[in-house]
Amino acid sequence: MAVWIKKSVTLFNVTHLSFMGWTRGSGMVRPPSRLPACLPAFLSVRPPAVRFELSSREPICPRRKRRRGANQSRGSAARERTRPFAAPTNSEKMYYYRYKNAEVSCCYKYLMFSYNIIFWLVGAAFIAIGFWAWSEKGVLLDLSQVSRLHGFDPVLLVLAVGGVTFILGFAGCVGALRENICLLKFFSGVIGFIFFLELTAAVMAFVFQEPLKKWISDFFLANVKAYRDDIDLQNLIDSLQKLNHCCGATNPNDWDQNIYFNCTSENRSRERCGVPFSCCVADPAFSQDSVVNTQCGYDIRSTKGDWSNFIYTKGCISALEEWLPRNIYIVAGVFIVVSLLQMVGIFLARTLIGDIQKVRFNY
Repeated sequence: MAVWIKKSVTLFNVTHLSFMGWTRGSGMVRPPSRLPACLPAFLSVRPPAVRFELSSREPICPRRKRRRGANQSRGSAARERTRPFAAPTNSEKMYYYRYKNAEVSCCYKYLMFSYNIIFWLVGAAFIAIGFWAWSEKGVLLDLSQVSRLHGFDPVLLVLAVGGVTFILGFAGCVGALRENICLLKFFSGVIGFIFFLELTAAVMAFVFQEPLKKWISDFFLANVKAYRDDIDLQNLIDSLQKLNHCCGATNPNDWDQNIYFNCTSENRSRERCGVPFSCCVADPAFSQDSVVNTQCGYDIRSTKGDWSNFIYTKGCISALEEWLPRNIYIVAGVFIVVSLLQMVGIFLARTLIGDIQKVRFNY
């Protein structure tokens, strides 16, 4: 009886594997090159397998020896039951394949989430600051003011940077947590596009230096005209002139472009033939914490002579050309850090996409 059960189990295993498309040769059961068409579709792709060995002479489910009953003969069945199993030969060994289940790496998943949650919060903060600045200027009550502005509104830059950062952070966080390939591809694609734009801008700025200088000068003059139109633009120009000890794009006479500071006879402003207070040379007799004299530049250009004792005479374009070589290592360091952060984000996104696709491919 034991012999019949053992042979039946072995025959069933081989027959079942043969039906599934498996073949036995050289003492080994090989996986099928193509599974039968009757199997479900999700079984048509096999995950990677690990081989383990099982002898056909060994019992599949060992059982406790039964006591001989009254009806049991003392013949061949009893001798077969008590005979020890012989060691299997190489030709009798069968190899079965047990499949591994691929998993999404938790390390990359939560690194991706932590990486993006910071940018998500920073983007939300930028958007909040931008809307707060607009509310202080009353733009939220009348959005048409944005189109009427002739110069550059710094709030638009803050909102644009905050919006892009918020969207990318959201796509990265949700894509990592929900293992959403579409969001992760969107994240990596946009980051790669921004990185490409940065490289292109750097190369073009190095190659086309003179056209770039002219464009910056024209941009500065356009904002000089709108100096009094927007308080944020005014503060930006004042900070630029004060930090770089400059006045105007090329010289102080560039302020003739502004209707409040030009020297024409039609100008009835008190600031006629003057410059903003940020062009004034700081008086060493007063400390930096003293009250700023906002009228120090009045009528300064109406007089002929040397103005260098009272205002800065160097243009801001020339000051920028002098500042860049002095701080080239700082600029390069900032560019490298930003580029590394972008490449880390792309690497995490692409690695996570590969893990997710591998799991879906296996199932």
